[in-house]
Amino acid sequence: MKRILLAAAVAAAGLIPAASSAAPPARGEERVNALIVYGSDPCPRGEGDDIVVCARKPESERYRIPPSLRGDPNDPANQAWGARAESLEYVGRTGIGSCSPVGPGGFTGCFNQIVREARADRGQSDVNMVRMIEQARDDRNKRIDAEQAAESAEHPVTPPK
Repeated sequence: MKRILLAAAVAAAGLIPAASSAAPPARGEERVNALIVYGSDPCPRGEGDDIVVCARKPESERYRIPPSLRGDPNDPANQAWGARAESLEYVGRTGIGSCSPVGPGGFTGCFNQIVREARADRGQSDVNMVRMIEQARDDRNKRIDAEQAAESAEHPVTPPK
């Protein structure tokens, strides 16, 4: 996994063309393209300050079902969220924040419980694109800072007297 992240970060850093001496775009304003490439397929090049992050997987994984969907379909972990939400009604806890149909404010914990389960489900991916995008963004900003420092050293500004 570390090799994939390192390779993607290095590849992304080399694929972004040199930018002008202008400051980098504010966070969230740049275009980000995060994708998975297979085998020896090329990673597309970004234009301008676009961030392109490619996670590379072996060719044998191209047409396979994603690992998170493989396995026993009858496993309780693969139960539909509707069935899980229905079973939340029968949890033994009652009262405020408990996700229970009994007691005052018992419903208040249901949303929190569903959110926790959704976050746990989302965290099962084998590729962390958010981390790869952050690394590519940091690499791009370091490159721009180095270019600006080199340009400043080339053309120093002398203060007026």
